[in-house]
Amino acid sequence: MSGGLAALLDDIAALAKLAAASVDDIGAAAGKAGSKSLGVVVDDTAVTPRYVHGFTANRELPIIRRIALGSIRNKLLFILPAALLLSQFLPWLLTPILMLGGTYLCYEGAEKIWEVVSGHHEEGDGLPAAAQGKDHEDVMVRGAITTDFILSAEIMVIALNEVADEPLVSRAIILTMVAIAITALVYGVVALIVKMDDIGLYLAERESPMSQRVGRGLVKAMPALLRALSTIGIVAMLWVGGHILLVGLDELGWHWLYDAVHHAEEAVAGLVPALGGALAWLTNTLASALLGLVVGAVVVAAMHVLPRRRGGAAQ
Repeated sequence: MSGGLAALLDDIAALAKLAAASVDDIGAAAGKAGSKSLGVVVDDTAVTPRYVHGFTANRELPIIRRIALGSIRNKLLFILPAALLLSQFLPWLLTPILMLGGTYLCYEGAEKIWEVVSGHHEEGDGLPAAAQGKDHEDVMVRGAITTDFILSAEIMVIALNEVADEPLVSRAIILTMVAIAITALVYGVVALIVKMDDIGLYLAERESPMSQRVGRGLVKAMPALLRALSTIGIVAMLWVGGHILLVGLDELGWHWLYDAVHHAEEAVAGLVPALGGALAWLTNTLASALLGLVVGAVVVAAMHVLPRRRGGAAQ
């Protein structure tokens, strides 16, 4: 009897070790999958603060909470089931879908650059956001959740592409972990960014001279930080979108462009051995961003420039 109990306990211990190893593997896979979508996460973080610009301080965090809830609902109720079904029954569609999302990111990045160059920016009705009431807040939240849906789909498909060989249950667990972790990260950072000026004002009113200096510094730094985030968001869209297209073309059989970039990486890495890895990464990033800019410019031209010229010619 005691021997049977000991054998049973040994089996339980072995199963526990196996379960612990599986959890570790899933955690590692989730970390890897999440890291691959970092560029889109940066873009998501950089884009979202503009949706709360102009609202009163007491509405900023509630608006971010509404957008975050919409984001997690997008990921878990719509994107995750669709991604799992595709990976299980139509895995060959993942690369084309990724490339469509990459093309959209390229378009968004090039569109922002076109707005700066042409001076055509989206204009409101001249009223501060806070003066436009709850209807305007609802419109902004819906717009943010729509934009988030596209970026979230890209994040989830990128993550799924990294764990496509895992069993279905493991894929579901990993993607759920990625969805929750990335949503918490993005909107936690966004909340910190939009409340930074309030934190600065709070510190500036403290008695400590050091606190006052830090507080004033935070308040002064916020406009520059928001401008930097906007620029980072544009670069991230072009870089991530271009890299997705670069890898996707290679996977679809058009190897020449990917091979050219790879050879350039190797050549640059050999110039300064101590910095070879960093130089290779910068080369790949620059090539991806340039590809993203070219593709995005073509789409922008198709969407905006060509229709206007046709309209002018018709008149």
